[in-house]
Amino acid sequence: MNEKKRILIADDEKGIIRLLKDYFEIQDYQVIEARNGLEVLGQLNKEPDLILLDVNMPMLDGFEVCERIRAHISCPILFLTAKIEEADRIKGLMLGGDDYILKPFSIDELGARVEAHLRREERKKTDRAVKIFDRLAIHYGERSIYYEEQPVSLTKTEFGIVEVLSLNAGQIFSKEQLYERVRGLEGSADNSIITEHIRRIRSKFGRFTAHSYIETVWGVGYRWIG
Repeated sequence: MNEKKRILIADDEKGIIRLLKDYFEIQDYQVIEARNGLEVLGQLNKEPDLILLDVNMPMLDGFEVCERIRAHISCPILFLTAKIEEADRIKGLMLGGDDYILKPFSIDELGARVEAHLRREERKKTDRAVKIFDRLAIHYGERSIYYEEQPVSLTKTEFGIVEVLSLNAGQIFSKEQLYERVRGLEGSADNSIITEHIRRIRSKFGRFTAHSYIETVWGVGYRWIG
């Protein structure tokens, strides 16, 4: 029998936690609860498979929590918030969030997004061969990159972009397609963030080599030119 997936639900509104807990338990998930940012930190030892993280929480808000934990956990983090400003969405995604769900939300849509992110995580667990591009080595199974044995430190999203492009070398991906492949869902509202991630990837590669590996095809998208 497969072990139940664990979802950590963090929200200071008891009604929302109760609603989501009932829904996800019916869907056969194990639910872990947190009412503020500090409780989220205390619940991480239960190793959730996915975190639903409210932005406006006491003690530590959702952004602060994500910033503290993202370097130490790899599971998807989905923000729940009533904030609609683009700057807030971009901030959450740049801190390492995987999705941004606005309140009020359709619980069935939320369930579908959770399922999609968990399916994508399962696919990532399948080991892939190491690919070598000149002096750059990409280890897909352990999700790491080395240039001449020196580690290249990428965020989860940055590695996801490199993964999609390098596994499909020469194929052009639009920003929308990259956003969908990396985030797991259609995300045209926030696909402009891909441009910033590409810039950061190039900057990190630039510390080791003048070769960018990622080519911009103007007006179309990006492709890997390893």
